[in-house]
Amino acid sequence: MIPTTPVAVKDGIANPAPLGLCAFGLTTVLLNIHNAGFYELNTMILGMGIFYGGLAQVIAGVIEAKKNNTFGLTAFTSYGFFWLSLVGLIVMPKLGWGTKPTEGAMVAYLGIWGFFTFCLFFGTLKLNRALQFVFASLTILFALLAIGDATGNKSITTFAGYEGIVCGLSAVYTGIAGVMNEVYGRVVMPVGPVESK
Repeated sequence: MIPTTPVAVKDGIANPAPLGLCAFGLTTVLLNIHNAGFYELNTMILGMGIFYGGLAQVIAGVIEAKKNNTFGLTAFTSYGFFWLSLVGLIVMPKLGWGTKPTEGAMVAYLGIWGFFTFCLFFGTLKLNRALQFVFASLTILFALLAIGDATGNKSITTFAGYEGIVCGLSAVYTGIAGVMNEVYGRVVMPVGPVESK
């Protein structure tokens, strides 16, 4: 006999957001320790930019598409390709594939990413406070880096580095909270969910 009642199918796809947030956050922290002046730009940052900040976020974004999450798809794939493009801007001139970007070009690059992040920030207003902080602090980071390049003022870039460390750590916190809260089945690390009205 064929059952007449619908059968609920559980979504068997894991939540990719913690992966995307941790990939973004850890890579952001490491780059901004450099921006804060603690070490030179090196292959450790480039490797993180390609493989964790870049590829892992793109993978997270593709999985978000499978989960029908447009915000997650847009954010994770975009920032994954941001990291890949940033590494490209550094490496391609060294390989003879074009010239190094000018300060003006970098201001435009950082500025447009800041504008994009500011637009996505409004999407976080329906999500949670932790994501609101990540996107607000990332908008500020892009603005500071653009201003630092526009003015040539190294102290602004150094300050941006410290602000970027905070931004990256907030993304790591949000990602780890997603893991821990799911593992324990309760709120272990609060993210400040937005109350529905």
